[in-house]
Amino acid sequence: MKTAILSVGTEILFGQILNTNTTYLSKELQDLGYDVMYHYTVGDNPRRLKELIGHIFEDCDIILTTGGLGPTQDDLTKEMVCEAMHDVLVENKEELAKIESFFEKTGRPMTPNNIKQAYLPSRATVLANDNGTAPGFALEDNGKLIICMPGPPNEMKRMFVQKVRPLLEEKSDGALYYRMVRTLGIGESQLETDLLDLIDGQTDPTLATYAKDGESLIRIASKRKTKEEAMVAVDEMLEKVKERIGQYICNCDYVELSDMVTSKLLAHNISISCAESCTGGLFAAALTEKPGISAVFDRGIVTYSDRAKVEELG
Repeated sequence: MKTAILSVGTEILFGQILNTNTTYLSKELQDLGYDVMYHYTVGDNPRRLKELIGHIFEDCDIILTTGGLGPTQDDLTKEMVCEAMHDVLVENKEELAKIESFFEKTGRPMTPNNIKQAYLPSRATVLANDNGTAPGFALEDNGKLIICMPGPPNEMKRMFVQKVRPLLEEKSDGALYYRMVRTLGIGESQLETDLLDLIDGQTDPTLATYAKDGESLIRIASKRKTKEEAMVAVDEMLEKVKERIGQYICNCDYVELSDMVTSKLLAHNISISCAESCTGGLFAAALTEKPGISAVFDRGIVTYSDRAKVEELG
């Protein structure tokens, strides 16, 4: 199903917060077999929000929104969704009781505007928020589905895992499986050239190349009726990729380079120390965040000035 992610909040447009929700949801939706076609961000403007919902539904079947479910006047996601989906807001007594209980437990006074969060679309499936006061909801109209979740990542992620994912699993029309092939020693342009016949002829599985600092990646993905069928298709394509550029492949499971190095050091009991200058300790930091590395990593020195290089390193 064609899916879009809609983030609501002027603070995102202003760059005041990092929108990690979209990254999280994109990965989760792909794993569930949903085709994420667009990412949208809109400020706390009711007219733009309503118009954008209508525009997205011209090409998509499902919209997942985050943000705009709070108690303040600029939290208008529910209101605009109701208008776009031809519904009305009604007080949900069960959710109101939960909100009142939340404030009682925390010992904080409940202000009148919090009651607003208990108003939900009359036809909605309510998605309980176990991490905050803003419930989410799922609402269908004319074959279109919109799922609205709160903006704070800790609330959104828990709601997605507990409430949204099971709902989407029931509606999924297929399963997606992919593998990320990590390569070293070959650039993205050469990688594409060596795999061009596979890329040009692709339908399913699909191949896509990506460039990162010092390495290149290949994503091999397949969407089939079952995950098992998709896995077989991806693994068959992986063997063809290996025939062409196997000497450059360092792993096929998207393991970070620092994790690979750490694993090999520990497996072979090889000790390592480092002296850094302009990296300011980043190399040591990359190693020391790995569990168990103290068995082989003895020390790291940051010699930033010329005098320090002479005194410490000769």
